[in-house]
Amino acid sequence: MTLGLLDGKPLPRAALDHRLAALRTGARSTALPQPGSSEDRQLTRWVAQVLLTEALCETVATERDLPVRAAGPARLDQQAAVELGSITAAAYEGSAAVRAVYAAVTADVEPSADDIAHYRTLTARPPSTVWHLALPDGDLDADPDTLPTALAEALREAPAGTWVTAGPWTAALRSVHTTSEDRDPTADLTEADRRAAFVRWLDHERARRLTLVEGLEHPGDPAQPDNHHRH
Repeated sequence: MTLGLLDGKPLPRAALDHRLAALRTGARSTALPQPGSSEDRQLTRWVAQVLLTEALCETVATERDLPVRAAGPARLDQQAAVELGSITAAAYEGSAAVRAVYAAVTADVEPSADDIAHYRTLTARPPSTVWHLALPDGDLDADPDTLPTALAEALREAPAGTWVTAGPWTAALRSVHTTSEDRDPTADLTEADRRAAFVRWLDHERARRLTLVEGLEHPGDPAQPDNHHRH
């Protein structure tokens, strides 16, 4: 039985059955859909596409003679997982070959000067004022706009370092400084651009080299040659 075709060559279904069995006996088995349900069939197809992605990248890594370092699973943050898509994210986390191909495909991706300038325009924030306060039980950094109005007014009127009391609050203003959010966005933009580039490359390679077999939801059914379609 066949999972799919890679460059026209069949990939055994055994890997799919093994991966599904591991999921159904794993720590999160209770969160999986009921066997035989439509959701279970969707899960089967999803796992199959993860496996095909891994197989494709293993072949590409061999073709390019990429170093594939044996390592445990990687973990993507939520934004990265969303940008890659659930199938690619799962393959990236679970396969060192996928990560090696990702690194090779995206090695030269860098944001343009226009991209960086546009990002700065969208995310620019005015400097904010921070008060360093002394309180009876310790020091505190605070935005003056977040303080009780009466206390903030009393602190503004008093000389620096003078203890004031306004209602139930007592404090002294030790110092004032401003903070800027003008952080270099290059690293964040580079990773986002790399993920987008990898998704485009992978979509092209999947369409060109992979075929997913129909009827994967039924492990007893042999693959039929006329029931293939591209993914």
